[in-house]
Amino acid sequence: MDLESFRNLCLAKKGVTEEFPFGENTLVFKVMGKMFTLADVVDFSGINVKVDPERAIELRERHDAITPAYHMNKKHWITVTPEGMLPEKLLMQLIDDSYLLVVNGLTKRQKSTLQSM
Repeated sequence: MDLESFRNLCLAKKGVTEEFPFGENTLVFKVMGKMFTLADVVDFSGINVKVDPERAIELRERHDAITPAYHMNKKHWITVTPEGMLPEKLLMQLIDDSYLLVVNGLTKRQKSTLQSM
């Protein structure tokens, strides 16, 4: 997956915005103001996604391309190497799951607003 594919996948989801809150190199995607994935736009060597803590452990044990997320809560976030080491379908699923994990944690009001978008 390249940066443009990553960006298109994220922006196709309902209610998603893109921002650079951590500087001009770190692209962050949010749903209803809550971050669900981010990546460095300069080298695009890793994508951080939010995961269920138990699944994070399983994924890190099974795949060398998945590590604890740099500068993030390592219980809830992983870094995935996007180039070649992991099936693209799995990477896409991890991004989708991250989005859904954040959406499921939204308040009732936020979910209602998201539904009406």
